[in-house]
Amino acid sequence: MGVGPVKALVVGGAGPTGPFIVEGLRARGYRVSVLNRGVHPVEAPEDVERIVGDPHFLEPLQQAIGDRTFDLVIASYGRLAVVAEALAGRAGRAGRFIGVGGFVAYRGFYDPKVNFPAGLPIPTPESFDLARDPAEHRFAALVTAAEDTVFRLHPGAAIFRYPYVYGPRQLVPREWSIVRRVLDGRRAILVVDGGLSLMMHGYAENLAHAIMLAVEQPEAAAGMAFNCGDEVQLDQRQLIEVAAAELGASIELVSVPDTPTARAIALNAPSAPKLMDIALIRERLGYRDIVPTVEAVRRTVRHYADNPLERGGSIEQRMYDAFDYAAEDRLIALTRDHLARIADLPAPDTQTAHPYAHPKQAGATLDQRGR
Repeated sequence: MGVGPVKALVVGGAGPTGPFIVEGLRARGYRVSVLNRGVHPVEAPEDVERIVGDPHFLEPLQQAIGDRTFDLVIASYGRLAVVAEALAGRAGRAGRFIGVGGFVAYRGFYDPKVNFPAGLPIPTPESFDLARDPAEHRFAALVTAAEDTVFRLHPGAAIFRYPYVYGPRQLVPREWSIVRRVLDGRRAILVVDGGLSLMMHGYAENLAHAIMLAVEQPEAAAGMAFNCGDEVQLDQRQLIEVAAAELGASIELVSVPDTPTARAIALNAPSAPKLMDIALIRERLGYRDIVPTVEAVRRTVRHYADNPLERGGSIEQRMYDAFDYAAEDRLIALTRDHLARIADLPAPDTQTAHPYAHPKQAGATLDQRGR
């Protein structure tokens, strides 16, 4: 790492990945400073400098940084373009820059219809088109523009396109939707289309590990944008199964068709698969999950079971979940009635044998099934 103290600035530090990033840097010999708005406490040892500043606006951020210098900046919070600008063009301020964005930058993440066929390719590689037209989706275009700013001002930077992050300290904890229902005695959960929805997720400790790989391999990471996330992904049905098992509960999944009303009532899930290709980070940086997916989900579920959120509190208000049990019960009853009516319909005989010939006598043109 060179001679003398090696200083790193973590912009953020209080979210799901923050403590793991800070500890990873300390373990690698960095003197770490953390900068955020000071709204949430930073879980870090006393030797970590706390800097209060707003990384959403240039002048307040520059004032907060003052005359400090850093050898490494990891920007995981605030407006990425603002942080990149604040640390650009000042000798010694940011010898290396690692920016955290999101895979919402891919064209079609928010509006699948802009692509043909509709939706994102499965999995979506880093080479896929990014959103650049604000008319298609303003926020996605801003995320792309922020990446462009980082690479323009810091040519040797690395960008990490985060998926949905899970683990403690989430802003919108998907596991709480399941945990709360189990704690409240619910034993039937509404899901859309069988709970087969799939969206890329990454456990906080695994994502921090991905960042550390770039810290350790600056030349391999320079100038690159990486998709990141768990190597193994669970669909919604599997997530509920793992969560229920961790809580010792038996959960019935009640599947409803994908309609606006059903989506307003059932457990939230993406309407189309969103899965990123992580081959690049695996091959170039040697990424592998350090916490297996099922274990990561178990840890997250247990955390929220042991530390229940406030009913109707600030976090629940940010969630896409009304916790409207009366509406759920009405829809469950309608669905069960509908399924019972379907079960009463006569079912036609269908072919269940495999289509390949399997003759029992040598030399026969067709086997006993006429294949």
